[in-house]
Amino acid sequence: QVQLVESGGGLVQPGGSLRLSCAASGMIFSLVGMGWYRQAPRKQRELVATLSSSGMSNYADSVKGRFTISSDYAKNTVYLQMNSLKLEDTAMYYCNTQWRMADYWGQGTQVTVSS
Repeated sequence: QVQLVESGGGLVQPGGSLRLSCAASGMIFSLVGMGWYRQAPRKQRELVATLSSSGMSNYADSVKGRFTISSDYAKNTVYLQMNSLKLEDTAMYYCNTQWRMADYWGQGTQVTVSS
């Protein structure tokens, strides 16, 4: 059974940094792409960044140059390094993957950017 467990969220001041982690199990990690999404209150869930199984990354325009997605195959973990955080980055952040034609989501980790 595929499981995705996020961690690393918290409260940070504008301009600060956080690193989110998503530990994956129940699949062959090296064969799947991974993604980070976020959902702010009263807004739709939106794509933040993706990392393909071949190592190609893609970012939302709003986070380009500030966020970096990466993975550690030895730990079956994908990371989202978030720098220069802004108030508008406040949201619940979710990890996502597809495995055997099914879509999987983690439970989310809250990121709050506030002064």
